[in-house]
Amino acid sequence: MSITLENKQCLIAGDGLLPVRMAQGAKENGFEVIAISLSSDNCKELQKYCSKVVSLGFGQVETIEKILKEEGIKQLTFLGKVSKTMLLKRPKLEPKAIQFLKEAFKLNDDAIMLKIVDELKSIGVEVLDQTIFIKNLMVQKGVLTKLAPTQEQLYDIEYGYKTAKEMGKLDIGQSVVMKNRMIMAVEAIEGTDKCIKRGGKLARRKGAVVVKVAKPHQDNRFDIPTVGLRTLKTMKRYGASVLALEAGETIIVGQQEMINYADKNKMSIIAI
Repeated sequence: MSITLENKQCLIAGDGLLPVRMAQGAKENGFEVIAISLSSDNCKELQKYCSKVVSLGFGQVETIEKILKEEGIKQLTFLGKVSKTMLLKRPKLEPKAIQFLKEAFKLNDDAIMLKIVDELKSIGVEVLDQTIFIKNLMVQKGVLTKLAPTQEQLYDIEYGYKTAKEMGKLDIGQSVVMKNRMIMAVEAIEGTDKCIKRGGKLARRKGAVVVKVAKPHQDNRFDIPTVGLRTLKTMKRYGASVLALEAGETIIVGQQEMINYADKNKMSIIAI
């Protein structure tokens, strides 16, 4: 279903360069972007491409809604990592955020995000597909690097892919770490990098395979699997040598930079 894009867009930005790439792409195509930044690591970069950047905490629901109404926002995109571990650190929560959490039967990613989508819809704001402004960042099928996975590593990729898809059905995580057809680690609330750290250590820092996939029936409005150079650097630190991604379903930030780094360090990247 095609949609008509409003000239003025809102970006709710988490960690990393991905929100910056979206703001850049939108601006280059003539859109005005208002950013609500939930992270401190990319505010300066966002300011280059956004007409306004407001820094808030993820629990400031009423404040966010007030800004959306004041700016006349009708469409919004979520991009960048916002970890649920924040909930364990006693963040500042406005009353509506507290009510969300009380009403949620489960605090998994999809349950929280669908609740937020419904709330935004009630005030006339549509949450867009995350890929609309960054379709060029979706990875295409094939071996991206000079070095291809070995046959043994391909077996690990096949097993890891099936395992990660089953995890996705339960909305647990998107990544697994494999070695010798054994599961070294599965991703949960800690995120991909710490999953790689655990799995790499168990694999004795040598030859682990990292597989990252989309959930079955992935909702493209949120939580599309994303990798960047930091993913590869974490793999290098803990001895993982192959990164396998789901083609057409994974966002890759700085693809050429990642390929150059992988080639230099004799690592493989493959999209399946």
